[in-house]
Amino acid sequence: MNKADLVAEVAKDSEISKESAEKAVDATFKTIEMALKNGDTVRIVGFGNFQVADRKASTGRNPRTGETVQIPASRVPKFRAGKALKEACNS
Repeated sequence: MNKADLVAEVAKDSEISKESAEKAVDATFKTIEMALKNGDTVRIVGFGNFQVADRKASTGRNPRTGETVQIPASRVPKFRAGKALKEACNS
């Protein structure tokens, strides 16, 4: 499922226009993005948690040349599925 499919499903299930559904989906994604950017955790009960994890700097290797490369530290988004979502996937 891609974003267009998601918007179509939200519009159908909510009985709203696709334009309104797209605004709602975009606003949801933007809100989650801003919360993560500010270092907050987004908890959606029954669905899961979005949070930011710090990844340490490390040394990697270029597979083409074998040359050692420094990989800088970074912050990465992580998602942990909630119990209800896990159960829904296994039923």
